[in-house]
Amino acid sequence: MTKLWQKGELNENELAQTVEKFTVGNDRATDLLLAKYDVLGSIAHVKMLAHVHLVTDEEHKQIIKELINIFDEIEKGNFSISSTTEDVHSEIEFLLTQKLGDTGKKIHSGRSRNDQVLLDIKLFTRNEIEQLVHQTKILFDTLIQLSEQHKEKLLPGYTHLQLAMPSSFGLWFAAYAESLTDDLHLLHSAFTLANKNPLGSAAGYGSSLPLDRKLTTQLLGFDDLNYNVVYAQMNRGKMERTTAFALSSIAATLSKLAMDCCLYMNQNFEFIFFPDVLTTGSSIMPHKKNPDIWELIRAKCNKLQNLPAQINSVLTNLPSGYHRDLQVIKEDYVISFSELGSCIEMANLMLQHIEVRKDILEDEKYKLLFTVEAVNQYVKDGMAFRDAYIKVGKEVEDGNFKKPGMFSHTHEGSIGNLCNDEIKTMMDHIIALFPFEKINKALKKLTVKG
Repeated sequence: MTKLWQKGELNENELAQTVEKFTVGNDRATDLLLAKYDVLGSIAHVKMLAHVHLVTDEEHKQIIKELINIFDEIEKGNFSISSTTEDVHSEIEFLLTQKLGDTGKKIHSGRSRNDQVLLDIKLFTRNEIEQLVHQTKILFDTLIQLSEQHKEKLLPGYTHLQLAMPSSFGLWFAAYAESLTDDLHLLHSAFTLANKNPLGSAAGYGSSLPLDRKLTTQLLGFDDLNYNVVYAQMNRGKMERTTAFALSSIAATLSKLAMDCCLYMNQNFEFIFFPDVLTTGSSIMPHKKNPDIWELIRAKCNKLQNLPAQINSVLTNLPSGYHRDLQVIKEDYVISFSELGSCIEMANLMLQHIEVRKDILEDEKYKLLFTVEAVNQYVKDGMAFRDAYIKVGKEVEDGNFKKPGMFSHTHEGSIGNLCNDEIKTMMDHIIALFPFEKINKALKKLTVKG
């Protein structure tokens, strides 16, 4: 094979293959995940072309019929992108032309691959966010259920990894549940960017054809469109980066939960336990029960937290307009959803089988967790807080501190008042903001035959 660095005449065919291998990369494999969205976008586009009389009614019927056939093959897993075809857009247009001749060639009127891929990624993102919302809600429900089930069981609370104050498993589980509600607020913000239609922006400067962009917006179930065609293209990368931030927020919650579980499983803590089937052993140490699943969740989620910075580094010095740099973002962005989804599902699986230790704080080594309770008791009896603080501090220093008896926390969000119903209401409210039903109804209508 001719090498690029060799002296003498270059073989043009081999050079073209080398360039194609570098520029296409893994794009074909990634495009398979976008294929059905490319078809949905094409169906909406052709319906619009018929509406503005750029294709005839008969051509419209023929193209839609073949596009739905391709969609069905994709859904069955029978679709592939030929090694001689550059991307999914070209493959679908080739299949149409193969079936319909010149009629199939009309599908690209008023479009560019720039707005095609941007549309595909937005449709893909909307769908993947829907799946993540459902997965997150399942994990949320598990956390709330565990919080209620174990709310009477106390747990050491730590600051600086030092003993601090009494906590409870009720607080611990519900803390992660509420964290997920905030994560979904960020995800909803990202969703609003994905839920704007870029189709019709073409290469980033619109078209002299009489396109009806509001029609495709309606057909594809978008809330609105990216009006300015230059900004529609500028939105590529921005939308992915914003969504990546939202994914990284969920990932951060899972990573912290995973770290807690690894710590609390440790024999020096022994707060929680998992069945042997959900842990792994050692090849040399027969006593080991390693938290491999939690460790992999932690690692994968930490990696996902780098994705926004990775995307941003590609976007940093790009001017307006389309640039091939944006292709580099696509692969890691597309697979990030399944990576995060698998972590959510495995975290939920682990928590469904968690065992919680009782009476942890009965151990004398946790006695100092109750110093604040002692201070608060003196305050309730009328002593100034600072005097009570000094008094209890002196008792600890002299070795005379005695753990107080009963104590109660009554304010909102405390051990004795978890406010889980309020947290559930927050979750229900944020999920209700996602217009998934409207979108799915619109997309389903596109693929109805006849």
